[in-house]
Amino acid sequence: MIEMDNWVSKLSEELLKPLPGAEAQLRMSPSIRRPFSESQPLKKGGVLLLIYPHHASMHTVFIKRSEYGGIHSGQISLPGGMYEENDVTLLRTALREAMEETGLSADKIKISGQLTPLNIPVSNTDVFPYVGISHERPAFNHDPSEVQYLIETSIDELLNPVNRKHKIMEIGGNQVEVPYFDIQHNHIWGATAMILSEFLEIIRRTMC
Repeated sequence: MIEMDNWVSKLSEELLKPLPGAEAQLRMSPSIRRPFSESQPLKKGGVLLLIYPHHASMHTVFIKRSEYGGIHSGQISLPGGMYEENDVTLLRTALREAMEETGLSADKIKISGQLTPLNIPVSNTDVFPYVGISHERPAFNHDPSEVQYLIETSIDELLNPVNRKHKIMEIGGNQVEVPYFDIQHNHIWGATAMILSEFLEIIRRTMC
């Protein structure tokens, strides 16, 4: 079994240091990003990058959103969602939404730190990513009204360069080169890929 406590300790130490930030995020950014709209109100959201042991390696989980006609319909993302006034903090937002979407128990999660906030121009949202640790694989039970299915993958799979690819997509009427993670035939791109890019840079630092 992996030495989880040692691994988590190194990760927590790195999260306290200056973060890789936008430079790491932009490695997985589409070649054209939509401009930020000053005419729309700025919203805030929180997402959870959950780390847990599974099959003798460290894993994380993504959600495949249900089709609902919105701008993020059907996309793959980290568990999380929009801030609500009752949340008080964006960390609470991330945990609440993750509980609703995946069925995990927030009381079994320890927050190791926070990644660099990322603006999503298409929805005028600042997303705040949090890194959480569970010392056992959660008993997932996703909400089918919000989530089609969950995607569990190892950190090693995310780090493997063979799973980092590019494709051409039409975005806003433009042909755009989009980098993505190809994970079990699921394409993880956009803001989620950019958040992952920074996180994986931090993971590489723990290996030095």
